[in-house]
Amino acid sequence: MLQIDGSKHEGGGAILRTATALSAITNQDIHVTNIRKGRKKSGLRPQHLSGIKAAAELCSAQFNNVKQDSEEIEFKPGKIEGKHITVDIDTAGSITLVLQGLIPIALQASEPTEIHFRGGATDTFFSPTIDYFQNVFLKNLERMGVSVDLDIKRRGYYPQGGAEVIAKIKPSNLRTIHLLKKKRVKEITMKSGAATQLKDKSVAHRQISGADEVLPDQLPIKEEENYYNTKCPGSHISLIANFSNSIIGTDNIGKLKKRAEQVGKEAALELLEQQKSDGCLDKYMADQILIYMALAGDSKITVSEVTDHCKTNIWLIEKFLEGSFEVKENKIKWTTD
Repeated sequence: MLQIDGSKHEGGGAILRTATALSAITNQDIHVTNIRKGRKKSGLRPQHLSGIKAAAELCSAQFNNVKQDSEEIEFKPGKIEGKHITVDIDTAGSITLVLQGLIPIALQASEPTEIHFRGGATDTFFSPTIDYFQNVFLKNLERMGVSVDLDIKRRGYYPQGGAEVIAKIKPSNLRTIHLLKKKRVKEITMKSGAATQLKDKSVAHRQISGADEVLPDQLPIKEEENYYNTKCPGSHISLIANFSNSIIGTDNIGKLKKRAEQVGKEAALELLEQQKSDGCLDKYMADQILIYMALAGDSKITVSEVTDHCKTNIWLIEKFLEGSFEVKENKIKWTTD
């Protein structure tokens, strides 16, 4: 049984998601300890329970000690099979974070997988918005042969969640990726959304106005604003920059007592900061794509920043797979041994 120390590096939930995914793919039993020791409140939260149980369902795994606040688990995978599963998230846990741990597993099945999320949040704090996930993360993975279709039936915000999303994942033989030089920007898309309860205050429009204040006039910009029927008020904005050979993005979540214009402005300023780098992928995409690079084989990318999340995933992936990462400044290379 492979021992995984969940307190290593950034010590968050990403260790758990990546470890269970790689456990299933390599058919390696794991024992994860010190779960989320790097967080204010350690141990498993409801969304982690949902993710582990869904991963176990995809690979007929046995598991021990999977309960709220648990700081260690055992996960013993079986055979990966494509199937229809339902994931219930009673809180405003992030659907996109749960998907991060399930997609790599589903790609290895011989049949398509359909995951029906009931509850949870599409757009919440400390996780990618579903617009970023769909238009940046999944679009970049399409270059590697990944095919995931998201049907967003209902949006969900913090603190009540209540979203509904159906993800359909096709099996895939991953292709290597080589993204080293960022080419010209073709268009920036701003997707701004809010609950219908905030329509009278024009929150979605004002978030776009805040972003417009700081984005250069010469850039081709497409604007989208939408209002959604949700269980509680909330808002989000996602900025997607399409380059000739890659996509980068940023996002932000509305917060009580924060002006909508400020929410949009912060997202735009971060996008401009990401664009300054010559990296082909943004810092959020950087750590998320590593598992796909390693599974595909020899690949190399440049990123805007090598974050602690990135370093954590590098350390963990090398425990499971035969190969190694080489990091030099903002360039990340995976080589198969």
